[in-house]
Amino acid sequence: MLQVDNVSKEFKLYNRPWHRLKELVLRRSFHRRHKALDGISFNVASGETLGILGRNGAGKSTLLKILNGVLLPDSGTISISGRVTGLLELGTGFDPNLSGAQNIVSNGLLLGMTRLQIEERREAIIAFSELGQFINEPIRTYSSGMAMRLAFSIAIHADPEIFLIDEALSVGDGHFQQKCMRRIKEFRAKGGSIIFVSHDLNAVKMICDRAIVLSEGHIVADAVPEDAVNLYNQLLAGDDEKYDEKLADTDGYGTREATVEEISLTGEGSGSSILASGDIANLDLNICAARDIDDLAIGLMIRDRFGQDIFGTNSHYLGLPIRMQAGERRQFRYRFPMRLAPGKYTLTLALHQGADHTVNCYHWRDNAVSFEVAGIRGTFFGGVCDLSATLSEFEHTGLKRNIESC
Repeated sequence: MLQVDNVSKEFKLYNRPWHRLKELVLRRSFHRRHKALDGISFNVASGETLGILGRNGAGKSTLLKILNGVLLPDSGTISISGRVTGLLELGTGFDPNLSGAQNIVSNGLLLGMTRLQIEERREAIIAFSELGQFINEPIRTYSSGMAMRLAFSIAIHADPEIFLIDEALSVGDGHFQQKCMRRIKEFRAKGGSIIFVSHDLNAVKMICDRAIVLSEGHIVADAVPEDAVNLYNQLLAGDDEKYDEKLADTDGYGTREATVEEISLTGEGSGSSILASGDIANLDLNICAARDIDDLAIGLMIRDRFGQDIFGTNSHYLGLPIRMQAGERRQFRYRFPMRLAPGKYTLTLALHQGADHTVNCYHWRDNAVSFEVAGIRGTFFGGVCDLSATLSEFEHTGLKRNIESC
């Protein structure tokens, strides 16, 4: 379906806009070169969804623009069978002075649709976008969410074989995002291929078959989504060496200025790592500091069997600052009600400075503990978690009369 072979792309960067003219006049170089992509290769099969992860500047958007034909590679080859459409930056391909209806025609033509196809699908595009009467207003009056609705609706109705999705889906309301996700799953089920670029790690785990991680224009991993996400977190922590070795390193990564030495999770009722929903969970940690640390945060993240993040917190958010001295060992306990649905879960631990691990990550251990929730203690519930809902009837006389008359 799609084959990328040794593709590279370089840009000239100027310190001042007028340096471009100065370079032409004086015939001297006033730029520096930035290699956005450096010899990357991968393939996507029919019906496969590939996620692309990477920090800002890693080369993700450049790659999507090359795949979509907006940019040409400096070297390498790209083989594509079938039509490619996609959502890149919001507004790409739209004329802000034209109405939404007029942009359906112009954008549809850019995507390779014929005028007859556009006319046949016009009503379906408008209906899916849910723009109603605003379809006849200029695009410049649209909110970012409205523009995304129209862009997605046009792209998905162009009958592509390969669908490229950038961060555009992060805007808009929850209802329409869910609607887009359902349509994406339908597209994939019919054999369409998807390349999905996002910082929404749960979405990558949920819809992708595999994911690649980009760093400074290089592919540093091509793995199942959970492993790729774990490596991406490692990059965010500033640990960007020995990717392949550390991908399978169960002892984690970080500066090791503080480390989690021992971990156990048990239920107060069960006394084991198998506990009922409704039991109290005790997470016990032994932590050692290699140097004086004034602002240590202890964080946890619970993930389900699909690798999706279910719940996370840390001592910084809880307003509990921790100070440790060099060579000190201390024991800590997280205690929380286990209100998750029955199933198997893992728990990831992190020691870092401040609110998150991107500032100063001392120790990160993916899937450090596994546990199982078996059975429900108390009232049955459906879904992922128990929110302990209650139901009461208002005492307002008029409302009670209405209820009684139903």
